[in-house]
Amino acid sequence: MSHKLKVGEIKEKYLTDEEIWRVFTVVLSNKSVKSSTYKYALMKSLIENLYQVNDQYELSYDQLAYSFTKIYWNLIVHHQLVHQNRGKTARVVTIIQEAQMKHGIPSEMVFDKVDESLQIQLVSKIKTTMKENVYGALYGDTKGSFYAFEHKTEVLTLNPAVHAFMLNYQRLIVNLTNYHMARMIEEINEVPSINYLLGKVESIARRTSLRPFEKVLLHYFNAECFYCKKSLTGAKRETHVDHFIPWSFVQSDQIWNLVLSCNKCNSSKSDKLPERNYLKIIIERNNDLEHKKADQTIVTLMRYYKPKKIIMLYDYSMKNGFDTIWTPK
Repeated sequence: MSHKLKVGEIKEKYLTDEEIWRVFTVVLSNKSVKSSTYKYALMKSLIENLYQVNDQYELSYDQLAYSFTKIYWNLIVHHQLVHQNRGKTARVVTIIQEAQMKHGIPSEMVFDKVDESLQIQLVSKIKTTMKENVYGALYGDTKGSFYAFEHKTEVLTLNPAVHAFMLNYQRLIVNLTNYHMARMIEEINEVPSINYLLGKVESIARRTSLRPFEKVLLHYFNAECFYCKKSLTGAKRETHVDHFIPWSFVQSDQIWNLVLSCNKCNSSKSDKLPERNYLKIIIERNNDLEHKKADQTIVTLMRYYKPKKIIMLYDYSMKNGFDTIWTPK
């Protein structure tokens, strides 16, 4: 009954990669009791927030609940995959379906397009469900070795060894989690095939529009391409927002990893890493953003940023196979 726990301490702090892999194998295998897709969604939420931890490796329940809610909204509303539980309807499904019906929200509406006040309400309700059914369950499956948690303070603390492991093998962990989540969804929903589902599971965390970030960046910086310095102004202006470190690795949208780009650079860069000398430029750019302390939006967007995080992102993305280096032509 580990899912009923309200607090859990890390029981094994010093783990080898082999020991961590062994636990991951159990979590993803049939040895782990999985009556719902909750554990996979929590794993995806942890991955999305790997670079948002503070110096104590802590994540707030609000951070995780936002990612968790976005995942299920896009599965349930946007993709109509309403069965997320082997037994009775999962509580998260009921919460989301009730909100969709009450507000008359069309099925094509993805989570980041939902009214902000409704997003906050949903995240609050689903945070409560996560306390009741999610944190303790995965904690039990990992034998208390992956993280500590406490409902009173609403904080989850990753084991530093596990955090380093997840950074080092992030791409593989993402692929494994997506595959096993898709397999379970396939079993409990009437869908064509796992290939059909994998694309949907892979994309449920992706933001459909980066326009709000574009407005912020254009407000504070020149309308020019971060990479080639081409002007983005004029009648034929084509402004894009690019993930400096590719989204397919980061799995999240943080303003400190987003830059303005022209169409040519954005298209040719694709999932590649820019030359390392651009790291210095984006760190300087982010330093400018950090000094906009009169703008509460910027303060919020930069809350968990530190220069070392984007350097870590760059280095770990290379370790995870993103080793094709791109330069503008």
